[in-house]
Amino acid sequence: MKKKEFILNDILSKIYQQHFINGKLPTQRNLAKDYQVSRYTIQTVIDQLADIGVIKSVQGSGIFIKKNVRQNPLIYNSITATPYSRLTSKPIYLRKVKATDKDRRMFELEKSEEVWEFQRIRIANYQIVQIETSRLPYRAFFDLSVEDLKDSIQEFVQKKGYKISHNITTYKPTIVDKNQAELLSCKKGIPAMHIQNRSLLNNGVIYEYSEVIALDYSCTYLTPFNKEVHQSRKQD
Repeated sequence: MKKKEFILNDILSKIYQQHFINGKLPTQRNLAKDYQVSRYTIQTVIDQLADIGVIKSVQGSGIFIKKNVRQNPLIYNSITATPYSRLTSKPIYLRKVKATDKDRRMFELEKSEEVWEFQRIRIANYQIVQIETSRLPYRAFFDLSVEDLKDSIQEFVQKKGYKISHNITTYKPTIVDKNQAELLSCKKGIPAMHIQNRSLLNNGVIYEYSEVIALDYSCTYLTPFNKEVHQSRKQD
């Protein structure tokens, strides 16, 4: 494990264990001294913690742990840990197609309705890291454009007045095929992660289904121990 990754995980663990009093981290100088690393290394870790939404730095006041962060599981990956300023999307295509049986069941559509299908490349820190192929109901997002694909789909959905609830995500290992290798600028047959994602609104309706092929993908889960669930699993 790299030093930065160790420090990041250690600070996260201490946050969940309520190690830091008053909801505030030590100064960067003190953190650097405690971990015996440079201020630059600590600054990089602090930036990562801010990117994944755990802390907030206030100029002249310190580094504060966000409220309620310990009440929910924390999940972050190689994309969500990257700030939007270093994350871009390049559209490959956007087309309107007839809804399949699967689309109609998933989006609760009528037989004659259509869906948007789009594909884009995700670029993080100037490197191509993902191919995303997605489908959305045309009825709900009739004015979706190629320009919208360059930015966050979640932002587009919220601007349309919808309230997003949660995602259901499945991860499976895969290998890159010939077409994917061309888009990702990599060799055919290298390992990758196949990510299926269903995004839901507050009313329980799925607004987007996406499949992602991701290179160098990593995902970290930090979940509080649930004694009740542990006991029920033992009984079952």
